[in-house]
Amino acid sequence: MSRIGKRPITIPAKVQVTVDGTKVVVKGPKGELHRDLPTNVTVSQEGETLLLTRQDESRTSRQLHGLCRTLVANMVEGVSTGFQRRLEIQGVGYRAQVQGGNLVMNMGYSHQVQIAPPAGVQFAVENNTNVIVSGYDKEEVGNTAAKIRDVRRPEPYKGKGIRYAGEVVRRKAGKTGKSKK
Repeated sequence: MSRIGKRPITIPAKVQVTVDGTKVVVKGPKGELHRDLPTNVTVSQEGETLLLTRQDESRTSRQLHGLCRTLVANMVEGVSTGFQRRLEIQGVGYRAQVQGGNLVMNMGYSHQVQIAPPAGVQFAVENNTNVIVSGYDKEEVGNTAAKIRDVRRPEPYKGKGIRYAGEVVRRKAGKTGKSKK
């Protein structure tokens, strides 16, 4: 049995969960999320907890059990507290700023790169080099952070580019020059 799938999900006080067959709707102070789950997994609400069970012991049902539990738990956490992803910009002249909700970055190209936030996602910039992507949908926050990172990925020789906070970039040695004999 799935260890993750067996764990119940506790619902915070300000969050409302509606289960209608395979559709789960979660409303909270940050926003509203909904997801259609596969028919192999059923959701039952007992007081202040959600419990996910699988229909049978087939391989696909066992695979989906833990996945669905994690997806629903992320929905509950997102509408109550939200998620954020931090990015660091490294390189001379590389910087970012927020203009009218959009993220505007100078990344060494001949033009500025503008990224508009999707619905439910906000940008914040600290010290011109630290970008914070926050929102209530974990999947959308992660995808948006990945799109920002793709503007200029960290290169292996000097480490310049956009990286996740705490990401370790493997460095290469580069050229050593002519050897003297």
